[in-house]
Amino acid sequence: MKLARAIHFDESDTRVFHNPARTGEWCISGGFEFSNWGDADLIGKARQAFSNGWMGCETFGRVSFVAVTQIETQERDTIITLLAHHFVDIYGAPSLEVASEVAREEIDQMAELCADHSPNTLLTVARELTSAGVKEAFRVIEAQDADINQFAVHGSLDDEPHHH
Repeated sequence: MKLARAIHFDESDTRVFHNPARTGEWCISGGFEFSNWGDADLIGKARQAFSNGWMGCETFGRVSFVAVTQIETQERDTIITLLAHHFVDIYGAPSLEVASEVAREEIDQMAELCADHSPNTLLTVARELTSAGVKEAFRVIEAQDADINQFAVHGSLDDEPHHH
């Protein structure tokens, strides 16, 4: 079975997301976090998490890119448990049993998304708010196409040399 792990090419996620995911943690889309959002919620860093963030299953932080990777059953069970606790603690799920079902569905959806892709394929997500609710679109960047330099950020405005 395949799932996807958070991957970082530069520091940008630490700047754009309020709570960035940790490199290497297993991720799901996490669109459920936005199910009751309206335009008023889509400001600042929250907007970035909504628009392009995958959700890490340990930190529940967000990341822009995930890489498809093989996952062992034991690891899958661990993240289902982590997610289930999150659903109880944060979303007030009535019980761990109920929450585990939902967590399993989230993981299965993510596995389905990763199933046809070879390891190291990169995935990105784009969400928009429509009248029918949150719409998610996924983009695939094949491993061989993903020239790492494409993502390397060579300096940024914050790093301008200061003239004395």
